[in-house]
Amino acid sequence: MIPPKLKEGDEIRIISPAESMAMIADDQRDLAIQRFKQMGLTISFSQHAYNENAAIEQRVSDIHDAFRDPEVKAILTTIGGYNSNQLLQYLDYELIAENPKILCGFSDITALANAIYKKTGLVTYSGPHFSTFGMEKGIEYTEEYFKKMFLNSNPVDINPANHWSDDKWFMDQENRCFHLHEGYAVIHEGRAEGISMGGNLCTLNLLQGTEYMPPLEGKVLFLEDDFLTNVPTFDRDLQSLIHQPHFDQVRGLVIGRFQKASNISLHDLTQIIHSKPELSRIPVVAEASFGHTTPQFTFPIGGEVSLEAKAEKVTVTITHH
Repeated sequence: MIPPKLKEGDEIRIISPAESMAMIADDQRDLAIQRFKQMGLTISFSQHAYNENAAIEQRVSDIHDAFRDPEVKAILTTIGGYNSNQLLQYLDYELIAENPKILCGFSDITALANAIYKKTGLVTYSGPHFSTFGMEKGIEYTEEYFKKMFLNSNPVDINPANHWSDDKWFMDQENRCFHLHEGYAVIHEGRAEGISMGGNLCTLNLLQGTEYMPPLEGKVLFLEDDFLTNVPTFDRDLQSLIHQPHFDQVRGLVIGRFQKASNISLHDLTQIIHSKPELSRIPVVAEASFGHTTPQFTFPIGGEVSLEAKAEKVTVTITHH
């Protein structure tokens, strides 16, 4: 079930299922609102979006209100955090299924987006938060792929960004540090078509063994992790996912660029992948432009994707979103 795309004048509701809008600087909030206005979209905030340490009931209520409100055409999360999975047993999945609309966010929102996809069949999206659009510089790629995903239904070829950054832009908008991005890195060659799924690996793994974990059959996985991971942690987190039922029917793997603090180099990642015979049969691509470095593309959780990985060229196309 794919939610309707956005058109000029549509309203986007900002919700805070993890951290609060209170932590977002006013100038960054205002810039984000202005960016959406330039796209022809309007912004509204949920009742408890600014509540610090909002109760489960308040956060759940905001989600339900956003899906229930016929004026709201898309739902965007404020930012990530650590506790979106608290909400899963309290959500009215029937209400959500009866009111399909875009839900987008990343990081901790991985739990919410994948659970809703599993319980309702509604395609959700891993992509920028509302707060991401408060970035002054280096936002063009992120905005481009946001619009490609939500303002039309055409297939989307995901090309790597020509730069990347891992600086604390929200602390200093002027003195940014951008690095040349040399493109995708192919660890295993191959070709695959399947259903896109994934997000933040350690958050996705919170769903293991629960009713909220989507099945892995026929999936092309998009996985990333943040500065809290490292080589042994990512290794065992990936192995845990590999141990899930029907991983042998996963068709491909795309890995997002790691943050510097993780100290995971491409050499380290290649060794991890090569150490796992379960991955030898599928194409594996790394250094993709999504996750906790910027900029980032948006991809559907439950969409259709084709992946072709050759030493000289990688093609990633979201064919149905």
